[in-house]
Amino acid sequence: MSKTSTLAFEIGTEEIPAFDLHRATEQLATLVPAALDDARIPHGDVSVYTTPRRLMMIVDAVAEQTEALEEVFRGPAKKIAFDADGNPTKAAAGFARGKGVDVDALELREEGGTEYVYATRSVPSRDVAGLLPDVLGSIITGISWPKSCRWGTTSEYFSRPVRWLVALLGDVVVPVTFAGLQAGRLTWGHRFLAPGPHEVACADDLLAVVEGACVVPSEAAREAAIREGVAKAEEQTGARAELPAKTLLEVTNLCEYPTVLVGTFDEEFLQVPEEIIVDAMLMHQRYFPLYDEQGALTNRFIVVTNGNPDCAATITDGNERVVRARLSDAKFFYDEDLKRPLEDFVERLDEVVFQEALGTMRAKTDRIVALTSHLAADAAFSEQDARDAARAAYLAKADLVTNAVVEFTSVQGVMGSYYAEAAGETEAVSRAIGEHYRPRFSGDEPPSTAVGQAVAMADKLDTVCGLFAVGQGPTGSSDPFALRRSAIGIVAMLEGGLAVSLADAVDASLATYEEAGVAFDRASVRDEVLDFFVTRTKVMLRDEGAGADAIDAVLAAGVVEPAEVIARVRALESARKEAPETFEDLAIAFARANNLRDADAGTAFDEALFTDPERDLAAAVKQAAAGVAEALAKADGYAAALSQLAALRGPIDAFFETTMVMDEDASVRNNRLQLLNAFAEVFADVADFSKMAKSAK
Repeated sequence: MSKTSTLAFEIGTEEIPAFDLHRATEQLATLVPAALDDARIPHGDVSVYTTPRRLMMIVDAVAEQTEALEEVFRGPAKKIAFDADGNPTKAAAGFARGKGVDVDALELREEGGTEYVYATRSVPSRDVAGLLPDVLGSIITGISWPKSCRWGTTSEYFSRPVRWLVALLGDVVVPVTFAGLQAGRLTWGHRFLAPGPHEVACADDLLAVVEGACVVPSEAAREAAIREGVAKAEEQTGARAELPAKTLLEVTNLCEYPTVLVGTFDEEFLQVPEEIIVDAMLMHQRYFPLYDEQGALTNRFIVVTNGNPDCAATITDGNERVVRARLSDAKFFYDEDLKRPLEDFVERLDEVVFQEALGTMRAKTDRIVALTSHLAADAAFSEQDARDAARAAYLAKADLVTNAVVEFTSVQGVMGSYYAEAAGETEAVSRAIGEHYRPRFSGDEPPSTAVGQAVAMADKLDTVCGLFAVGQGPTGSSDPFALRRSAIGIVAMLEGGLAVSLADAVDASLATYEEAGVAFDRASVRDEVLDFFVTRTKVMLRDEGAGADAIDAVLAAGVVEPAEVIARVRALESARKEAPETFEDLAIAFARANNLRDADAGTAFDEALFTDPERDLAAAVKQAAAGVAEALAKADGYAAALSQLAALRGPIDAFFETTMVMDEDASVRNNRLQLLNAFAEVFADVADFSKMAKSAK
């Protein structure tokens, strides 16, 4: 067995952006073993360690030699590989050339009664040390970065300039080169605490040397250190910290030696809305706010620093100065905005472009108001709710031109709700303004009131319809305006109980664009928008585990309203999973009739020509048709409609057991076909069970 050694490889860089570093860490976990395997280098476990200034890979048990290999390839049949005189054909020569052997080396072997030519290629063992420079070089270039740069006079690209390389197989340097650098055994430590250089005697020492140079080498270890520091800070202050996953990941990958500190700011700033304070600290400065036992924001915050812990007081003071400046700005902006009622900002929305071909946010506001009024009427809002919805729609975008939102963009909507409340608007209006951007993503909570949902739907649907009208709908994986997210939000609200018609709302929205003079093909855009929502609904149903056949069966019935599609698909899946007998009855009953029916014959059967089984079936069909219509008229009646259809299993079975549909008498035959057509027509408004019958058991 070949002797083994540890392989250590480090790429030292300028600071890599936090999220890019996280993605690179994930890539390396598969990229490194794949590169070694492709070169047929035997190895043990691969460990990846990354910090803002380095990417490190430690590979256990790397063999000194690759294993010798004998590869056998089957080629064409003998009759193709050799002519009648036994001479190799072009097919044989090409096969041999492709496998790197002489045509004379091909041999014949029988397989399944047919002779084929085979090529055997021996791959000798190779020195791993000679393969590693190319393998490690391929790892450097194999990392995919969102953005790369070029530096100095070299032509190579990387996320950030590469400053050093360490590559060791055991205690031997692997001569990897990249961007004018030659790998060696010198690494660098923490930029301030232990810069180095530091010599690495052998591969097994790399991790220890880096750790000794004040570097916590893994993302998981740094996160654990931060969480431990936060827990201590919470214990000391009696407060609770919020650690949003995205910000925590960013902070974790911004430091090599994290230290947790607690800072404070003047209590007077707590008069500013909490959202602005949190935005200033969390989004702008990557500080974590602290909350008291009642969940109220305190004037303390947590800083994660990459500096010298011995200078904690100085670092804390510097960060407090930064926070003070940011919050002073926030308070000034907030106070200035409060000097005018929110309504005064609406006309200034003409200064903000919504979309080049669709006008300004002021024009969008008018469309949202009109569409909200349509939705309020469709949902049969009370007079007060309708007024509140229209008022909230008018004011919803006004805060976009306020000082606070211009400076702290993530609090749009939220600030509008504060300003609306200060201006004396109703609680319903203020809340609707604050929540009208919800749901922002799949799984996010929708607005808490029907008024807020109407405004939110109007805003999102106006965007979807407008962009489709000007040919800016999503294409493939490209969705620059996040229309898919808007559609998912609308579907979620419709499913959650906003009782309006999407199709009618699309018509109302497109009408506002026509009135504004936007030129587009109304019918074509309407179909595109509705199909877009159907597709989003299908994706949502598939994500929750619904079968494609159930979805197709419902859609084939001509249903386009998302809430109805979702309810029907779930009812079908419930019948299939929880009441398989009912589902089997539905599918088989429909299949038996559907196989023989003739749609051209119509449904005007003559009961005078019926036998008793035909008469029983006709009566059952009439009863089921009435029951299905009554059930579908109710909001939650789809399951009852399925039960009505399932009851037809007995009469249709009895019909087929006693009746020859294709009777020699043309009038009798046609009458029976008309009965089957009437039977199948009862199913038409519920689902196309022909798409599910094959899956019935």
